[in-house]
Amino acid sequence: MAAVRPSRNDHWWRDAVIYQVYPRSFADGDGDGTGDLSGVRSRLSYLSELGVDAVWFTPWYLSPMVDGGYDVADYRTIDPAFGTLDEAEKLIAEATEFGLRVIVDIVPNHVSDRHVWFQAALAAGPGSPERELFHFRPGRGEDGELPPNNWPSEFSGTTWTRVPDGEWYLHLFTPEQPDLNWSHPTVRREHEEILRFWFERGVAGVRVDSAALLAKHPDLPDFVAGVDPHPYLDQDGIHDIYRSWRAIADEYDGVFVGEVWLPDAERFARYLRPDELHTAFNFTFLTCPWEADRLRAAIDDTLAEHAPVQAPATWVLSNHDVTRTATRYGRTDTGFDFGTKAFGTPSDLQLGTRRARAAALLTLALPGSVYLYQGEELGLPEAEIPLERIQDPMHFRSGGTDPGRDGCRVPLPWAADKPFFGFGSHTEPWLPQPQDWARYAVDRQDADRESLLSLYRTALLLRRSTAGFGDGPMTWLVADEGVLAFARTNGLVCVVNLSGRAIELPDHEELLLASSPLHSDGRLPGDAAVWLLR
Repeated sequence: MAAVRPSRNDHWWRDAVIYQVYPRSFADGDGDGTGDLSGVRSRLSYLSELGVDAVWFTPWYLSPMVDGGYDVADYRTIDPAFGTLDEAEKLIAEATEFGLRVIVDIVPNHVSDRHVWFQAALAAGPGSPERELFHFRPGRGEDGELPPNNWPSEFSGTTWTRVPDGEWYLHLFTPEQPDLNWSHPTVRREHEEILRFWFERGVAGVRVDSAALLAKHPDLPDFVAGVDPHPYLDQDGIHDIYRSWRAIADEYDGVFVGEVWLPDAERFARYLRPDELHTAFNFTFLTCPWEADRLRAAIDDTLAEHAPVQAPATWVLSNHDVTRTATRYGRTDTGFDFGTKAFGTPSDLQLGTRRARAAALLTLALPGSVYLYQGEELGLPEAEIPLERIQDPMHFRSGGTDPGRDGCRVPLPWAADKPFFGFGSHTEPWLPQPQDWARYAVDRQDADRESLLSLYRTALLLRRSTAGFGDGPMTWLVADEGVLAFARTNGLVCVVNLSGRAIELPDHEELLLASSPLHSDGRLPGDAAVWLLR
């Protein structure tokens, strides 16, 4: 077992590299086709050798899995598909022995319609205390046949569902995910107890799903585009919730990372004030096209957003909701937008992978922390899922036009020559793996010093052992058009060439790492990046 790696500072989260595990697709320990906690436990050495500091698990709780586990039926029970609470506690302890902290996922905006609270609310009827925990309302129209308001869904389709007694309930996502009423003290108290439950089991932090959606305007007024304040997004009352959460986290030295999709920089920063969330995901950078000027602007905007509250930036290239980087960067449109996803979008995977390699060095050299989605280190492309195997509700609620998110959730390939590429032993995985994925398998990349996995391992080792990386200042350097060049402390320099032509490197004493081989004359080719010491 690897030795425990001490953090570089007490505020480990300010410059950590955190690996995202989607449990259904990471490793299948019992061979039933679904990834599980025993599979994760068997691969902790892989994560330690990769060089990450912590592991974030998407929901592993009891769930009907209508929305990939984000429809939680019981936060204190592990879904049987994944294992048991005892096994989760063992995983947390074993991860600690490997020097890996554990972050769990909390979904506070809604619960599953199988949750005991919602089942009780359905049974109790209109006007009951049980229904006060949710947003039940009479409908509009002569006979209440119209929804209570016009709120748009985070997915396609309606946000209201009518129950047999005539009332409607709110769900910003699917009908199987009823929204909680966060103005009710019982809802707040329950989530505070859930936080304590997991902190007491040794988790180091909590990722907060849909963090800006919890508080709703008490009157539930209609949504009017362009009119502020928004009736359910970024309501001012939400900050009181996170202040109470922060007090609990501080008792356990725990940390929060919020999923906060907000275009307003000043309002985004409010979530990161010293008495609220510690960090928030940086979606401006994630969705940015592979263009030098726009990437530089995204980096500048991100750092400017965080500066007033002295919070560290958090850099993300991909996650379980977005098109994989190697595919995205090989397309004509290299950005990401949920609204433009479509079947059959062509991609040059060779080009996309080359850019993904360069993006890895760019991301890991920026100030702050980094989240690395499982399979990113292998260069996995987006998989095309046969129509009959798609499970994501985004596909069905779009009327079949949106391919959904399953393509980035396909189980990992561990061994090129084993059944199901070593993901499991007996049963076909819950999502089909492309037939050509042997070339991406961990064992193949282990043996290849030029593989993306080898690049990530080397980069993460250098990031940990070389002064200048992580939290701290950065300074842009003068560079040609289409080139990003910046300096960190201690002589560290990162150069990323997006220009399409080979460029001369700035004066330097040592080449630490290159995403692609340099030309024979020492020039950096296009769509490549280097780390230098000067």
